[in-house]
Amino acid sequence: MPFITIFTPTYNRAYTLPALYDSLRKQTDMDFEWLVVDDGSTDNTEDLFRQWVTEEKNFDITYFKTPNGGKQRAINEGVKNASGRYFWIVDSDDMLVPQSVEICAKWLRTIDNEPDIIGVSGTIITKDGQLLGETFEREYVDATSLERDKYNIKGDKSEIFRTDVLKQFPFPSFAGEKFVPEALVWNRIAMAGYKLRWFNEAVYIAEYLPDGYSRNVDKNLISNWKGYSLYVKEVVASSMPLRNKILIFGAYCLRFIKKICRKY
Repeated sequence: MPFITIFTPTYNRAYTLPALYDSLRKQTDMDFEWLVVDDGSTDNTEDLFRQWVTEEKNFDITYFKTPNGGKQRAINEGVKNASGRYFWIVDSDDMLVPQSVEICAKWLRTIDNEPDIIGVSGTIITKDGQLLGETFEREYVDATSLERDKYNIKGDKSEIFRTDVLKQFPFPSFAGEKFVPEALVWNRIAMAGYKLRWFNEAVYIAEYLPDGYSRNVDKNLISNWKGYSLYVKEVVASSMPLRNKILIFGAYCLRFIKKICRKY
């Protein structure tokens, strides 16, 4: 059984997947599996994996193709089929630094017997090595996802969760919608009292492509209004700082105006 499942949901990303695969092949620690859920791609993604599954000798690759249903359904399918003790979402347009698995495994072993600390999270950098977001000055902080602002853990981070805990918190899905904010589930995990160990080492390289979720935030949230509304409703009822609640609810109201006016 691998220690970590690296999970990649993908849709029509045959042009970016080779770079991710190459970064996995360069890892200094191979105690992982690569689990991929192809969310109904119409490009040559399936052909790539047919070749890689046959040729790769250093780690297991498991590939599933499902009807197009959105990232949250793909994650649920991935969690259900994961073999690793820990589950790490690595998007199809991103990469890992060569020591990523080694670094994360080191930190995961420091919390492996902690019942309330169910994962770790490292920092994300750009291709040119620039830190995304903000972080703290200490070596690590133990905190829930709802306490990030308190400890200056701001911006995108790369979270790894215990697989058995994720199985208790599946992503909700709504008919006709294909997206819900991942923070909806991370916040639910936090509300249950579970913490992550946030550490100050870069393990993930992000690239925000024109067809990605990050570059199309308004469109994705407005087009998936039920999931977005549930996220905002739970934020308002959570222990998140009041200032953050106001900012999130204010953005929700502005997007509601855009939705009514169809300006997105």
